Amino acid sequence: MGAGDWHWNDAWIFVSTVIAERLERDRALHAALPVTGASLADVLAAADFLHHSVPSRAELEDSVRRLAGAGLLTVDDDLVEVAPAGEQLWRTRPFSGLSSAVVTLQAQLNRAATPGDSDWRLDERTYNAAVREYSLRLADGR
Repeated sequence: MGAGDWHWNDAWIFVSTVIAERLERDRALHAALPVTGASLADVLAAADFLHHSVPSRAELEDSVRRLAGAGLLTVDDDLVEVAPAGEQLWRTRPFSGLSSAVVTLQAQLNRAATPGDSDWRLDERTYNAAVREYSLRLADGR
């Protein structure tokens, strides 16, 4: 795979992870808790915010595997963090605002990195638990 092999979903999940991780970091810092990364439910919430849809299990798994394999994300069970290379990519992107961040990021990915393939798997049970957690948040108005 060479440059240009990144999908729109990869950029969508990456931007969603950046948003989710920053929100979680802010919450943890304000509550004097350790910063642990964003949960999959946090990523689903940010993805829904950006695109008014929740990625399927396959979309989420495929994109996280490609991004983690490229060294842009790290994943530990159901916690996702932006890796140092991902932070660098995010900080050096052309600023475009959130409305066009996914398209801008996809172009940036295509110039800067090659998709990888990590061994991370998202089983149906973990995905369903994240969807359930996000759904409960919506019902509670959070």
